Amino acid sequence: MTDETNMNDTIQPAAAPEVSAAPERKQFAPRGGGNQRGGQRGGQGRGGPRSGRGGPRRDDRERSEFAQKLIGIRRVARVMAGGRRFNFSAAIVIGDKKGKVGVGVGKAADTQLAIEKATRAAKKDMILLNLTKNRSIRHNVEAKFCASVVEIRPSPGRGLVAGSSVRTVLELAGVSDVTAKLLSRSKNSVNNARVAIEALRQLTSLRSAGGGSSFGGKIETI
Repeated sequence: MTDETNMNDTIQPAAAPEVSAAPERKQFAPRGGGNQRGGQRGGQGRGGPRSGRGGPRRDDRERSEFAQKLIGIRRVARVMAGGRRFNFSAAIVIGDKKGKVGVGVGKAADTQLAIEKATRAAKKDMILLNLTKNRSIRHNVEAKFCASVVEIRPSPGRGLVAGSSVRTVLELAGVSDVTAKLLSRSKNSVNNARVAIEALRQLTSLRSAGGGSSFGGKIETI
């Protein structure tokens, strides 16, 4: 009995294995918060302003003082030895609505280039009108360019009464209280705009010495 008792006293139960604690999860800072990446974006989320990239963009391009309107654009073809070569022809009217107006035509392989050429041509051939205090004309004017014939008359209190590209020329020139009538059946918007310029050229304060036109067409003042 003593031996068994001594053996029971000496033998102890094996210790239970220790359970390892679960690994701690790393706490990530919210995106766009105080971390380094978010700090470079100005401490904002995806929708916030990106001040770290130089702030908002600024348009350094100066706005032109002239308003412009495209009156015609078409594709033209030139027959070459290897086939046809296609270009674009653009006609544009520009004006400051204070008495200055011009019409230009440009051709290029790209529409944007054609418009830029037409704008430069219109600026070179601008006229300065001698208008009345009410932005009207002093007397009737009439002109002919190619097959287009136009007559412009002052009409106090009626506003601007005109059609086709003649109205565009008068609007961008700042002319009001006039009535314009196309006396021809021409539907060519470019020729109609040019004949309006030739009619208004009779009212310019700075008339050319020759009194002709730089368009290269046949001009007749009726």
